[in-house]
Amino acid sequence: MLERALQRRLTARREQSRYRQRRVLESAQDSRIEIDGKNMLQFCSNDYLGLANHPKLIDAMTIAAKNFGVGSGASHLVSGHSVLHHRLEERLAEITGRDRALLFSTGYMANLGAVAALIGRGDHVIEDRLNHASLLDAGLLSGARFQRFQHNDLDDLQRRLRKLPEEGNRLIVVDSVFSMDGDAAPLVELAAIAQQHNAWLMADDAHGFGVLGEHGGGSAEHFGLDQQQLPVLMGTLGKAIGSYGAFIAGSETLIESLIQFARPYIYTTAIPPAIAAATLASLEVVQEESWRRSHLQGLIQRFRTGAAELGLPLMTSPTAIQPLLVGDDAQAMAISRALEAQGILISAIRPPTVPDGTARLRITLSAAHSDANVDQLLSTLAAVWPGELSR
Repeated sequence: MLERALQRRLTARREQSRYRQRRVLESAQDSRIEIDGKNMLQFCSNDYLGLANHPKLIDAMTIAAKNFGVGSGASHLVSGHSVLHHRLEERLAEITGRDRALLFSTGYMANLGAVAALIGRGDHVIEDRLNHASLLDAGLLSGARFQRFQHNDLDDLQRRLRKLPEEGNRLIVVDSVFSMDGDAAPLVELAAIAQQHNAWLMADDAHGFGVLGEHGGGSAEHFGLDQQQLPVLMGTLGKAIGSYGAFIAGSETLIESLIQFARPYIYTTAIPPAIAAATLASLEVVQEESWRRSHLQGLIQRFRTGAAELGLPLMTSPTAIQPLLVGDDAQAMAISRALEAQGILISAIRPPTVPDGTARLRITLSAAHSDANVDQLLSTLAAVWPGELSR
């Protein structure tokens, strides 16, 4: 009976043009990759600074694996917290301007762990409607009273905060850069609202850390927010940093509380020490090679200018995430396949990842791309896009 029910769900998803399928990568991450036996120019990786295959990271990971082995062997609280993990936490705290930082195995686990450790029954959590699934799940699972305000709508947030009872802790949770739209949260205004209403602000900086800020410190550095204004800062290490894992940064009290009460931290094996070593090497590259951020910003502007000249329906985004709005699920898939036939890999993003009627091509740019890569993308989009475009 269950088998038949599952088959019906799978069939319905195929008929809706929403069926997801994995691709098999056969090379390291770069602007060009080998995938499913094809050599493709890709614009769908989150390797924003082109560091996932950097030789310094590879060397650091290799040396650490020889000295520390492969697996960490235990959770951080048993015997898995190596000196490399500890150095990485100290470095992350320094870069983000926080008292301390705490490593998690994934961003999903960091969000679940932090939210559930900070609030519970009798408390209140209010999240942006377009937050990442991990943040939404965290809010729902926390046991706190859960609300969602309209995307980046400060008036709606204020109205909801005013209606809250005096009892209970309050947590406002947002993505600093929204993963499917590419736009940024108004963190300065959100910080002021949080303080006005006696709430804590938490920001998921998965798509900002390493990219934003003069030194790559992310959204907190970019907006100049200290840990009093932005008490709970989450960042991931598998995107711009090019390695793996995540962290929460904040006050001494916050981090000690997470060590004691964040179940995804307590009951999970620590990431391999060699990954921590690679991440430390990456953070040094991020600091030393600022040209990567400058080059990426140039590519973003080049693509946006070219897309506007072609009349492509580009969504408003100043970041490396550049979504082209299609609307219809089947058409988004058809355009993605047409691009693939021309040697360009871009994923079609469809519901339920995005709202109904907003299927899109999620184009992501990387410092590994060249101007010529962007020009090739624009000319190919012009050739395969349905309907008339301005020339």
